Amino acid sequence: MPETPMSAPPLAVNVQSAMTRARDDLAELVALRTVVGISPPDQFARAARRIAALLADAGFPDIRLLPTDEGPETVYARRPGPAGAPSVVLYAHYDVVSVQDEEAWRSSPFELSERDGRWYGRGSADCKGNVVMHLTALRALQAAVPDEPYPALDLVVLIDGSEEPGNGSLERLLRAHPDLLAPDAVVIADTGNVAPDVPTLTTSLRGMAVVEITVTTLSKALHSGQFGGPTPDAMTALIRLLATLHDSRGVPRVPRPDLCGAAAAGSGGGHAAYPEADFRADAGVLDGVELIGVGSVADRLWNLPSVTVLAVQSPPLDDAVPVLMPSAKALISVRTPPGEDVRQVHEALADHLRGRAPWGARLDIRRVTSGPSFLADTEGTAHAVMRGALRDSFGAPVREVGAGGSIAVCSAFRTLYPQAEIILCGVEDPPSNIHGTDESVSPREIASLAHAEALFLRRLAALWSTSHCTDGGGAARLVPTGQREGR
Repeated sequence: MPETPMSAPPLAVNVQSAMTRARDDLAELVALRTVVGISPPDQFARAARRIAALLADAGFPDIRLLPTDEGPETVYARRPGPAGAPSVVLYAHYDVVSVQDEEAWRSSPFELSERDGRWYGRGSADCKGNVVMHLTALRALQAAVPDEPYPALDLVVLIDGSEEPGNGSLERLLRAHPDLLAPDAVVIADTGNVAPDVPTLTTSLRGMAVVEITVTTLSKALHSGQFGGPTPDAMTALIRLLATLHDSRGVPRVPRPDLCGAAAAGSGGGHAAYPEADFRADAGVLDGVELIGVGSVADRLWNLPSVTVLAVQSPPLDDAVPVLMPSAKALISVRTPPGEDVRQVHEALADHLRGRAPWGARLDIRRVTSGPSFLADTEGTAHAVMRGALRDSFGAPVREVGAGGSIAVCSAFRTLYPQAEIILCGVEDPPSNIHGTDESVSPREIASLAHAEALFLRRLAALWSTSHCTDGGGAARLVPTGQREGR
């Protein structure tokens, strides 16, 4: 099956031609400070309007800015296809997390810079780089056949402004507007490759349960010399409580210790292996520092729970005084194994903490956020087409892995559109350091993913067109017929 008419340049050439513009667009988006919970609303509004303009320029006639209950708008763009054609949604988000200590960055986090062949800036990989990847794929198709630039698909681009909080705002928006989507396939560009230039599909995600705990032991602050000794100060109580979350090997004691014991033999979960040496290098683990937990590295990352103390509220060192604290707070995150009910994990964590509060300390537990786990069904036609497209674009076999993080929109799409195939990929790689200092993206990853996505869309449309002609019309069949009853 030819990829393009003989007179037109191949898609890879079109992608490379679009990369200068890709860099310009990414620089413009990185400069807009869409930091969740911090930036003023006008930054989000400017970003949404700019993305909408870029999609309109890419040939999408139906553009809408949809307000959410959290404030930032979701950009919706649609290019209708022929009657009965498959519907494909391309998803990414434009909100970003805090840069934390801006002085620790080698260059300004909100000015795209280039070093050693990578582009640096907050959101360059997560996830504005994926927004630009989608745009680059669309421009490659747009330039391929000027008279009929897009494949026979009903194509929707959905760019979210409230992904990072994991608060379900997109699901509520889609429930309020059931006419917006009826997808056969959803490409969620919010993950990445296990190594640079290694095409990767993410097939499972851990869930997430985050709580804030407050430990209180006193009615007021006290002088540590005058009262220290018999007095149970809250900070010491909190430290002792947090220490109960792991055993001496670093194995989490919640949500269920048996999960870790059962996986010590290394089930693998159907994922590719992750050699320990590669992981230590990717994670920057110092020489002589041991890894924690049991089981294979892949299991510990993707199939088993992890518990992390995200923050402890305490006086800063340069302002410390000899005082016994009456109360102390911490933020705790549990990454839950695929298939675990996140509500039960919240309950297990709360039960564990209440049962171990030292010295009768009073404990208040507040749920901050939840994110369900996700398992992809990879047996459908869309996944097969994407695997082939990634292989041909990168020139390497595709690896299928899990991911330790949580992406709430995956479960939202699964809940709302249970018959749609959900494909997870993206431009991130281990050097990207997403959510950390000096976040970056490789332009080669953007180009290769954009090429793969353009191939995917073209080949998916070609399959439908062939089936449509053979069957004499009718609905698209992207997965085996038995899995699409009643569609």
